Amino acid sequence: MKSRGYLRLIGIVAVCMSSFGSASAADTKPAPAKKTAKEPAASPLTANDHVNALAAKLKPDQIVVYKTVGDRKLEMHVFEPKGWKAGDARSCFVTIHGGGWTGGTPARMYPFAKHFADLGMVGISLQYRLVTKGSSVTPLDCVRDGRSALRYLKAHAKELGIDPAKIIVSGGSAGGHVAMATALFDGIDDPTDDLSVSPTPAALVPLFPVIDTSSKGYGNAKCGPDWEKISPVHHVRASLPPTLIFFGTGDTVTPFAGAEAYLAECKKVGTPCELVVDEGGLHGYLMRDAAKYDDTMQRTEAFLRKLKLLE
Repeated sequence: MKSRGYLRLIGIVAVCMSSFGSASAADTKPAPAKKTAKEPAASPLTANDHVNALAAKLKPDQIVVYKTVGDRKLEMHVFEPKGWKAGDARSCFVTIHGGGWTGGTPARMYPFAKHFADLGMVGISLQYRLVTKGSSVTPLDCVRDGRSALRYLKAHAKELGIDPAKIIVSGGSAGGHVAMATALFDGIDDPTDDLSVSPTPAALVPLFPVIDTSSKGYGNAKCGPDWEKISPVHHVRASLPPTLIFFGTGDTVTPFAGAEAYLAECKKVGTPCELVVDEGGLHGYLMRDAAKYDDTMQRTEAFLRKLKLLE
C-alpha cells in the first residue's frame, strides 16, 4: 500500500481465513440528550483540535435511548444518510468516544459518524456510563454498555434502517477499547440484555485503543483485580471480526507495544488484522491533524470496501 508520507502501513496481517460473523437499534423518536464530562488529564487532546472543530458544526438527526440504568438513560446519537428511511438495510458505522473511561461525550466523535453517513451508512456516536468519583461504575460497566448497544442495534435494525450483518464499530482510546469489547469479552454482559443476541460486529476499527490493561499498558488500577477480563491483547482468538487498528509509535498513554503484541497474537491464531502506524505519533495524533484525519478516513473506507461493507 502506498504511504502518504507521515503514515506507514506496517502490519497488514490480512489472514485469508477471515470470518465475517454476523453483526447486528431504538425507538426512532428522539430522547433528551444528556451531556457530561471532560477529557482525562492523561490525554494530550486539546479542546480546539481538528476533530472538535468539525464536531462543533454538526448535530445528529435523532437521539435514541438504547438502555436505562437506574435513572440514567444512555443514548445513541444518530446521523442519517441522504434518503434514509426505516426499513432500509444500510451498513452502520458506530463510533465511541474516549476519555480514559472517565470523561468525554458523544459529540467528540460526531465527525466520524457524519463522514460515513455522507457515504450512505447510518452513523452513530455512542454514549456509555463513565467512571466518576463517588460512583460504583467501573470499566467493566463501560464494556457492558458497549455490548448492550450492539445488541440493541441488532434487535432494532429494521427501525433504524440498518443491516444487522453490516455493523462496524470504531472508537478512540477508551472508546476503542469499548469498541473491541463488543467482539472480545464474552461473558462481560448486562444481565438485563437478551444474551441470545450476539454483540459481535462485522468489523472493528479501533483508533489508538486501550489494548493492554496490564501494568505494562493503560488502566490497570482503574480496572482493578479483574483487569485481565477486559484486556484485548489477552483475548485474541481466531473467530474475531476483521480489524483495522490505527496507532502512533510515540503513544505513551496507551503504549504502542500493546498494539504490536496484539498484532502478533492475531498472526498466531490467524485472525485478520491490519495495523496502520504513525511514526512518532502521540496518543490521539489523528484527532489533531487534518491531513492525518483525512488519511484515516480514506484508509477506513478502503478497508470497508474490501469487506463489502461500504459500496
